[in-house]
Amino acid sequence: MDELEIFRRLGLALAIGLLFGLERAWKNRETSEGGRIAGIRTFALTAIAGAIIGWLSSVMTPVVLGLGFLALATLVAISYWARLRTADDLGITTAVALLLVFALGAAAMLAKMAPVAATGVVATALLSLKPVLHRRIARIRRIELAAVVKLALISVVILPILPNEGFGPGAVLNPYELWWAVVIVAGLSFFGYAAMRLAGAELGIVITGLFGGLASSTSTTLALSRLVRDDPALGPLAAIGTVAAGSVTFLRVLVVASIFEPTLLAPLAPSMSAMAVVGFAAALLLHVTRPRQPARKAEVETIPNPLALTTAVTFGAVLALVVLGTHYLDTWFGEAGIYAAAALSGSNDVDALTISVARMTGTDLTAAVAANAIFLAVAVNTAVKGGIAAVVGGLGLGGRVIGVYVVVLAAGALALFLQPAP
Repeated sequence: MDELEIFRRLGLALAIGLLFGLERAWKNRETSEGGRIAGIRTFALTAIAGAIIGWLSSVMTPVVLGLGFLALATLVAISYWARLRTADDLGITTAVALLLVFALGAAAMLAKMAPVAATGVVATALLSLKPVLHRRIARIRRIELAAVVKLALISVVILPILPNEGFGPGAVLNPYELWWAVVIVAGLSFFGYAAMRLAGAELGIVITGLFGGLASSTSTTLALSRLVRDDPALGPLAAIGTVAAGSVTFLRVLVVASIFEPTLLAPLAPSMSAMAVVGFAAALLLHVTRPRQPARKAEVETIPNPLALTTAVTFGAVLALVVLGTHYLDTWFGEAGIYAAAALSGSNDVDALTISVARMTGTDLTAAVAANAIFLAVAVNTAVKGGIAAVVGGLGLGGRVIGVYVVVLAAGALALFLQPAP
């Protein structure tokens, strides 16, 4: 690298060291001069040392970098050992920060600068958030910690090792995709729980509904319905989140179909847009007319299982049955079975059917038939979500959701009927 590049990278290392040092100096601002393990100058010099040693390792041998890091670690260890002789309790956060600053200084010289700068900022933010993090950790219950571990297990450990290929009849059973559905249901269930714990019932459920609709409105409906089953007083709020999730789905289907087959935008836009507009308007109406209650923060304390892993696994099993059924209908009836497949697929989710039909448009299907099939899948899926809300969440939730969905489907059907023939 040329001289200008070297100076740029040295500047980045110095900036990271100053940032760390500023945070540590402010944290220990009441400590007398000389009483701190490391201050702003020490952090800045450590970052520059890391950059210089990283530069030397690039022109000599990587062993230089390892020896430099070992020397710093030894120096820090000796310093802490000396401090422990006069202090009963001494944390190691500053020591770890010093080692990290050295590593970031070396990375600033050897690696891409943007990730190094981002890492430095994030690490400094973590250092400054100590009081907030400690308060949050103090509020965590054992069941919540267990739920986080289980969610990490099924998503980070189990999901990546599953084969991402088809098995069974027609190779339609993909273990990775099926387990991904399990992760979505479990994750949304915990996401809704966590959002309510942090933001309270009203805001937490609305957030869950809007973002859950981007992933799977069926899963979101199931998760919110389970919340109502455990605490029926959440029914009016859960109805808002459920309807919002369903409304987001209509827009998501329109976008997904248009991405895979742009010619579907015109025939699908009237019905999907009409349903989305009516759905969001209904969600707003439910919010305005819902019974007013005092703000509630702790109602989720009574929920026995924030992850609902059993429910999620059951959901995955049902999805496998739907996928198999769709395959056989298509095999037995050919193109005539598209509508039957759409209805069956819609009983669980609409994305797979939407993508499949979009890919067939223009070759095996006309745009009009494809749009009708997608609308049928969406209509069935909407009806099923109303049923889930009633069966799992009770008639209070189900009545509100089904009432809205009847109007939503009527608006979509009317828009589809009034659409001019191509």
